[in-house]
Amino acid sequence: METAELVCDQRGVRSKGQARALRRAGDVPGILYGPARPAIALKVSSDELAAHLGAISHQRLIRLRSQAPELEGKYIIVKDVQHAPVSGAILHVDFYEVDLGKPVGVSVPLRFSGRAVGVGLGGILQPLEREIKVECLPLEIPEFIEVDVSALGIHDVIHVSELQFTSGVRPVFETDYPVVTVLPPTVEAAPAAAPAEVAAAPEAGAAEAPAAEAEGEPKGKEAAAPGGPKK
Repeated sequence: METAELVCDQRGVRSKGQARALRRAGDVPGILYGPARPAIALKVSSDELAAHLGAISHQRLIRLRSQAPELEGKYIIVKDVQHAPVSGAILHVDFYEVDLGKPVGVSVPLRFSGRAVGVGLGGILQPLEREIKVECLPLEIPEFIEVDVSALGIHDVIHVSELQFTSGVRPVFETDYPVVTVLPPTVEAAPAAAPAEVAAAPEAGAAEAPAAEAEGEPKGKEAAAPGGPKK
């Protein structure tokens, strides 16, 4: 896979006051750790870090460039990024140093391709996972895992075990979980009224009107019946 580069510098005593001062100066405080080294405090440019995180997956392999020998040339992946809750500004970053000769577990995004058969029948494509965990050598970390959904009908499901992986990359899971399905249509069209029912409705209304008039006739006749005008 392609490797990005990120310039960083070692920083001194870790404190809240120092971290705030770094952010005001346009830097982000961070830390580098790994299985075979003590943690090292560092700082990186806020703009440069944001550009890397916006353009690539967090799990892409990055090579550090620094004047500090403890940091120069180290290969890392981004393990955690803390953001301000309101502004979204980056507050802190954690880097994890990797050994290029040893497999590492990382999360890789899924990319769905194709038009599902079930979608053509009115169904809705429903991703159930957006990324999956895989294990591979650092230089073989894929940027994404492609999932072809073309053959999916309504209610069909693709499980993680059915995905295609390049050589050297294997999924990490205990239960064979689903990653995408096609849901049935959520709203069904109301059935059209039968023509006979539509035609019968006016006839029924027309029959009721003469009946009402017939009920009123006897009352008129009874009022006119008593023997005419008196002499």
